[in-house]
Amino acid sequence: MLVSDHRPWLFAVAAILLPAAALHAALPTAPDISGRTSFAGELLIASADMRGPFDHAVVLMARHSRDGALGIIINRPIDSRPIASVLQSFGADASGVAGSVSIYFGGPVDPAVGLVLHSADYQHPDSVKIDGRVALSKAADVLRDIGLGKGPNKSLVAFGYAGWAPLQLEDELQRGAWVTVPEDPALVFDDDRTKVWTDALALHKTSP
Repeated sequence: MLVSDHRPWLFAVAAILLPAAALHAALPTAPDISGRTSFAGELLIASADMRGPFDHAVVLMARHSRDGALGIIINRPIDSRPIASVLQSFGADASGVAGSVSIYFGGPVDPAVGLVLHSADYQHPDSVKIDGRVALSKAADVLRDIGLGKGPNKSLVAFGYAGWAPLQLEDELQRGAWVTVPEDPALVFDDDRTKVWTDALALHKTSP
């Protein structure tokens, strides 16, 4: 089983508790060597024989460099919760917010950490741009705006994330644990969650 060696340097509790620069500082740095060295902005599709937390998982990669990698599983919905209750669990202001959001299992690392993948039409000072179409932000920052009707057009709320130590993802890719396709907002936000793995794999098979 190629379950990642989860390192606390990836996010820890900083994604909830620290100021705006913390989310950027906690992520692995942007690629700093030439060639095909980063899969940030790609979807990782787990091989059919993968088990455990990555069984038929599709992971949107937020960062990948020589320092390691971080991504969010996008096809593991857990339940639906009122936005106000999620904000209150973070100790955030929930006054005036309405509505509910689907909650996803984002990965086995730090399951108490709340993050939101969202369309790039929304930007918070703490947001991390992934590929110009999708960004990543701390959940409390985005959820209040969603509950007030001024959030992103598309969003996916996840608790936990997937993390890889330096060179670990490269090794897993070489061993065939994953295949990749470019990020597709329709797969990330709109596709039937029960079909994301098969649809992403079909996209991989038809890509040049």
